[in-house]
Amino acid sequence: MLTDADRNLLLDLLRLPTAGPLEVGPDGPRPRLWQAQRRYAEAAAELGFVVAQHESPAPDVLHGEHVPLPVRLAAEADPRFLADQPSIVLRLGPDLPQADTVMFNVHLDTVAGVEPVGYDGAVFRGRGAIDAKGPAVALLAGVRAAVAADPSLAVRTRILIQAVAGEEGGAMGVFGTRPLVRQGHYGRLNLFCEPTGMRLLPRCTAAMTACVRVRGEDAIDDNPDAGHNATVLLGFIAQRLAEVLPEYAADGRVCVAGVHTGHLHNRVYGSGTLMLNLSYGRAETGHRLAGALESEVDAALREFAQRYRGHRDLARTAADARAITSVEWHKRGLPALESTPDEWEARLLDTGLTRWPDDEPAFTCDALWMAGLPGACTAVLGPGRLDRNHAHAEGEFAEEAELAEFAAAVSTILARFARQRVTRQLDGRAL
Repeated sequence: MLTDADRNLLLDLLRLPTAGPLEVGPDGPRPRLWQAQRRYAEAAAELGFVVAQHESPAPDVLHGEHVPLPVRLAAEADPRFLADQPSIVLRLGPDLPQADTVMFNVHLDTVAGVEPVGYDGAVFRGRGAIDAKGPAVALLAGVRAAVAADPSLAVRTRILIQAVAGEEGGAMGVFGTRPLVRQGHYGRLNLFCEPTGMRLLPRCTAAMTACVRVRGEDAIDDNPDAGHNATVLLGFIAQRLAEVLPEYAADGRVCVAGVHTGHLHNRVYGSGTLMLNLSYGRAETGHRLAGALESEVDAALREFAQRYRGHRDLARTAADARAITSVEWHKRGLPALESTPDEWEARLLDTGLTRWPDDEPAFTCDALWMAGLPGACTAVLGPGRLDRNHAHAEGEFAEEAELAEFAAAVSTILARFARQRVTRQLDGRAL
């Protein structure tokens, strides 16, 4: 289903570096998202798409507890941060109500890392090949096939494409997808193009990031008892959290991510950090996890103080453990998209696609911003798998066959939507 024009479009997009400053750092190359989105819009225009909106987000998108700390810090440090993070909305079809609208969301930003760009007749290689520039191009091929099979589809249905920034780097869509959804750029059916192995995923988790920080005094190796040993203290806390927290994450996962105090062997480090990432599938799980983390850190500090109060080298750390330790939330308050059984949705999406198993954990993506929108059917679907296709690693690739399979699924879903569309206005706004 991919044409030579599609292949050239994908290669052009792969050659444009679009990793944002959250990935490459403040001194890295500026992302060329404006150029990538314009190139994508040019290709979409050949199908009849028009640009409904193409702009950088407004500064107020960075207000609120849901905005991750790294995003706020990056924006404060770089006045060009938001200017380099535009998103584009493309529209095909008349100005119909949301009930007659299908929205596709795909992100054109990537993770960091320069990958050689190539195509050998069967496989595309390059950063973004599967996550998610390849799916973006396949999406256009699917729309083209659907309209070719039924030209009236572009008259009876409004198709929106959100090609966004701010999906990678821990931005969580707060300045990409979220403002577009709040502005009403969504429909009765909303598909987020992420690698799911072509399994239809009607839910997604959210995640929060916690930092357990110790601020104590260093000591030299000859007198380790003179200071605070943040390495031992944080290791003790990490072990407890890794053991206890997972029982609070029935619909998510607990990642004890990393401990850092220092690199030298002849020093006792009095300060350091322990990072944790906690995913959850329901808002109540997130609240429970956050509360459990704080209470378990407190319990770990009490136990450490009791166990090591008479220890030759750790007595001072034990005595001051509570005073020098704190929990900081770098990210929290994000909604989670829960699966809501819907007969209309089931009929619409019954296209032979395999559904994501109910007992298999979902993952986090921008679809979380569709949570709480009455009447909006949302799912995640895309070719390839993050691990198999090396999405965030060296050697990222996408097979043309899997992109074509996704294009065919898009075409089928659009045709079925046009036959089963409803004609009532949606209510509600995004969280």
